[in-house]
Amino acid sequence: MKAIATVIGKDRVGIIADVSALLAQRGVNVLDISQTVLQDYFTMIMLVDASGCTVPFASLASELASAGEGLGLQIRIQREDIFNAMHRI
Repeated sequence: MKAIATVIGKDRVGIIADVSALLAQRGVNVLDISQTVLQDYFTMIMLVDASGCTVPFASLASELASAGEGLGLQIRIQREDIFNAMHRI
């Protein structure tokens, strides 16, 4: 199952590495990344494959949000089908 992860926070060295490591620890593969820095704010959208995830998806979402708080980031993840349904005109 594919999912969309979003990351927002103050720019600093290592954000991509930190988030990628969190995902890898749970068996989630990064398929594509789009990131930019808007003034001092880092923003990233990742397309990931969560079919090999070692925990339930709801637990993954909770863990990422919690870890993000500790890293000074806002990290959210959503199933691709739900993301697409929410953004359909």
